Amino acid sequence: MTPLLLALATFFSTLGGGLFALRFRSRLHFILAFTAGVLIGVVAFDILPEAFELAHRHGLEAMPAMIALVVGFLLFHVLEKFVLIHHGHEADYAAHHHPKVGVLSAAALAGHSFMDGVGIGLGFQVSHAVGVAVAIAVIAHDFCDGLNTVSLMLVNRNSALRAKAMLLLDATAPLLGAASTLFFELPPAWLALYLGFFAGFLLYIGAADILPEAHSEAGPRAALALLALTAFGAAFIFVVVRVAG
Repeated sequence: MTPLLLALATFFSTLGGGLFALRFRSRLHFILAFTAGVLIGVVAFDILPEAFELAHRHGLEAMPAMIALVVGFLLFHVLEKFVLIHHGHEADYAAHHHPKVGVLSAAALAGHSFMDGVGIGLGFQVSHAVGVAVAIAVIAHDFCDGLNTVSLMLVNRNSALRAKAMLLLDATAPLLGAASTLFFELPPAWLALYLGFFAGFLLYIGAADILPEAHSEAGPRAALALLALTAFGAAFIFVVVRVAG
């Protein structure tokens, strides 16, 4: 039941991101900086240590999990560059704005959000502490997904009503993903691979996507505040992991 309750929190986080995109986008970079720290903190202080511990506990090699990390990082890099699922590169496609592009891109984000929910459920199959930490990372990340969904729909000339409909789909997807993990369990070797792959995904989203976006329009003074927020996000996860553990 806990995975579903936390997945429900992603529903409201995604909706909040979409509504923020409609009203307060000029202040987005502060939230992005904190979110990047949260994602990086989850990778460094929870997922990777747990992957190593899981491998040690079951007599497994840790290298496959590290290979999965690299695969996850590169896979999401490819998806960002070729599937147009992130709002930070809208200007590159200014000549190709079309409602169908927005719908397809938003649908890709919904599929991605479904896997976020799966990630929460599988995290709880590893341990309660991992499940909580992964859920926090997904909740923070899905705020950005909600913002991206609305932005992609509006920039490609879709109506506000259509944008809200796709936002609702994106917000519901993690709930369905988390619910799906109630019907299957992965063996330890596969869970270790999942941890590595999910760590690569979060590391890419946090360090290579969200953090540069947060600093893209920041001056020298704002940059210091953004770095402090990123450090605070990582420190926040450090404390949460110790408390949940």
